[in-house]
Amino acid sequence: MLILLAGIFACSKKEAAEKDNTNTGASADRKAVLIQLADEIIIPSYANFKLKLDVMVSKTNAFGNAPTVTSLQELRTAWVDAYKEWQKVEILDFGPAEMYAIRGYMNIYPANVTKITANIAAGNANLDLPANYTASGFPGLDYLINGAGTNDTEIVAFYTSPTDGAKRIAYLKNIAAKMSAMFGFVSAEWNGAYRETFVNKTTIDASSPFSSLVNGYIRSYESAVRSGKFGIPSGAMENGTVSPQNVEAYYKKDISLTLAKTAHLAAIDFFNGKSVKSGTEGPSLKTYLNSLPSSTTLAAGINAQFAATTQKLNAINTENLSSVVQNNNQQMIDVYNEMQKLVPLLKVDMTSAMSISISYTDNDGD
Repeated sequence: MLILLAGIFACSKKEAAEKDNTNTGASADRKAVLIQLADEIIIPSYANFKLKLDVMVSKTNAFGNAPTVTSLQELRTAWVDAYKEWQKVEILDFGPAEMYAIRGYMNIYPANVTKITANIAAGNANLDLPANYTASGFPGLDYLINGAGTNDTEIVAFYTSPTDGAKRIAYLKNIAAKMSAMFGFVSAEWNGAYRETFVNKTTIDASSPFSSLVNGYIRSYESAVRSGKFGIPSGAMENGTVSPQNVEAYYKKDISLTLAKTAHLAAIDFFNGKSVKSGTEGPSLKTYLNSLPSSTTLAAGINAQFAATTQKLNAINTENLSSVVQNNNQQMIDVYNEMQKLVPLLKVDMTSAMSISISYTDNDGD
């Protein structure tokens, strides 16, 4: 009986080791990956975004205190800068970002103008409610500083109106303040105790940082980049029904392609462990895959598909993706199709090689 129990125990240990990949030294590899991603990508990316966000909040308050064409244009520039920087951190939808649902406060589009108008009229909108996500964040600001009039003079008049101007200014400031406050929670976590938890727990169970980051990274690329930026507005995910009004930064008109390219490049750099600080690559999802005997060619295949997608993105020659949907939608579909080829590589092949389970659900038939 003792021999039988010992055999069962030995088998159990062997199975656990195989599941954790510790028999190939993968646990140590994972720690190196987690340190690289935390110290060279996540924390410095959040720091860079905070700088841009702080400027945007400051310019929002300055415009609200003295609405002029000049202060509007300064706010718009700061909004564009922060929106571009956001693309580099939206891919980090795990850990504190997931816990605080930061994407909901930042970038759920298209903006719901009807809800924005109602919220302004009510004067007491609770931006913590998920129902108000489409009336806030970067898309909400997009409408309020780019779409509230046909030109800058009209937009300024929107805020200097003797009837509703004060309410509109209050709502504008409220959005910026909420974005800053919610992101502050995420930033504080990473600059506090969470970093140590993140790098030191190297298991691959569903609650582990490694599993969380893999799931969040794939989910973000699949949903925020592939679907949001291309699949939905092109109609590729909507039975052919195009919706040019659903592109990102719809009211600004001339930055949606840049936002998409920035997000796509951020996904590539994250996969390859490219340091935000030095520009050099380090331990990463790529190197981790290469360390696993069963997946030595998978990372190269993923990068090849990233490159194929980049080629389709570069074929688009106008910044206004809404215009592309209306005039040359096949280019949007081409990008979506290449991004879609990435999904099973990441979501099926990569997670299988890493022995990680997908913990989120979708209904797009991947």
